Amino acid sequence: MKEEVLIIKKDSLDAINNCKTIQELNECKVKYLGKKGELTTVLRGMGKLSPEERPVIGSLVNEVRDELNKAFDEKQKELEKEELLKKLETENIDVTEPSKKIDLGSLHPITQIIDEVSEIFLGMGYEIADGPEVEKAIYNFDKLNTPPDHPARDIQDTFYITEDILLRSQTSPVQARVMENKKPPIKIICPGAVYRSDSIDSTHSPVFHQVEGLVIDKNISMTDLKGTLEMFAKKCLGKDTKLRFRPHHFPFTEPSAEVDVSCFVCGGKGCRVCKNEGWIELLGCGMVHPNVLNNCGIDPEIYSGFAFGFGVERIAMAKFGIDDMRLLFENDVRFLKQF
Repeated sequence: MKEEVLIIKKDSLDAINNCKTIQELNECKVKYLGKKGELTTVLRGMGKLSPEERPVIGSLVNEVRDELNKAFDEKQKELEKEELLKKLETENIDVTEPSKKIDLGSLHPITQIIDEVSEIFLGMGYEIADGPEVEKAIYNFDKLNTPPDHPARDIQDTFYITEDILLRSQTSPVQARVMENKKPPIKIICPGAVYRSDSIDSTHSPVFHQVEGLVIDKNISMTDLKGTLEMFAKKCLGKDTKLRFRPHHFPFTEPSAEVDVSCFVCGGKGCRVCKNEGWIELLGCGMVHPNVLNNCGIDPEIYSGFAFGFGVERIAMAKFGIDDMRLLFENDVRFLKQF
């Protein structure tokens, strides 16, 4: 049997040297080292040997198998190198030929505004807070000083899932949740999607985006609110932007105001964007109502605060000169490519 193993070794080494392709090499390896290969057959026949011969032949077979595996590996590397050289010689690539055009996407105008607003307020020391869009009525209304008989809770104004669960109509519930779980000082903005039962037209949509802000601390006053909004408006809409405060009513702030900004297109002279008024309505704001502070576990005798909120779509429409909100969610690529 020893002579048989040595013959297999010689034949297989000759066969390896004569292989011209990797496929021939693989076939050769199967023939000699496969499950039904010649060397494997020898191992299966070792049961016929005497106890003295088995370790000798077994050791010889293992040595031959290791030597053949090494020879196969070296030959494979040699053949792979040869095939690569052939490809390099035969396959020519014209590196001067124009490449295929790759269309790169861009951020949606709404995302651009949210990112820009977030960067401005982060630079002013605010934190970004988030909360659920499917919200409990107690956070969307009750804690914000909006009792069950308030008109805003009418089923025609809000999307209800059950009597107590709804799609949030503002991002203010995030403020209530933060006030419940964090002691002052609090300084946050809350960007996100909100839902209201509005008919779709050029200025209304049942789903849109808001950014609301909240500051709670000792000795916070209306002057802090005014200074914050002026800085934001100048950074977002231009350094020459002016603000105009108009008295208003919101159940969760007292006193309350609506804020207009001077039209950044015409500088206040009057144009199509501002409807020739020189001013563009921007946001609502006010000092946080004491009832809201009490409802969220904050003592209004010690702390005060202000809140504000605005529609992201309104900022986008004003900043980009868009006259129809529907353009922002119809996803017409021809329109979106402008931004």
